[in-house]
Amino acid sequence: MMFKSPSPLYQSIYTLVRQIPPGYVTSYGRIARLVGCSARNVGFAMAALPCGSDVPWQRVVNSQGKVSPRTDGEGNILQRNLLEAEGIFFDRNGKIDLEKHDWDFVEQ
Repeated sequence: MMFKSPSPLYQSIYTLVRQIPPGYVTSYGRIARLVGCSARNVGFAMAALPCGSDVPWQRVVNSQGKVSPRTDGEGNILQRNLLEAEGIFFDRNGKIDLEKHDWDFVEQ
C-alpha cells in the first residue's frame, strides 16, 4: 500500500510539532489554535502518522499535561516512555509540570 501525502492541514500540524525540542511538550489545543482547527483534528493528525515518521508525536499532550489514553491501550505507554527518555518527569497523577516543560513556540 502506498502512503498518501498528508493534507495541507496535517502538513501544517506536523510542521509545528517538528519544532518542539526534546524535553518539551505542547497541547493539542495550542497546536489547533495556531493552525486554525480543532484539538480533535490534531489528535487525528497524530494518529495518522506512519510508523517511523520524523514527527515527534509524543510531545503533544492534553491541556492538563497528561498523556491521552489510546484505543489500542499501548500507545499511551509508549508515549510516556518516550517522554521520560527525553527527561520529562510525570508526577504521581501522571501529569507533566507544564511550567517547566511547556513549549510555547515563542522561544524559537
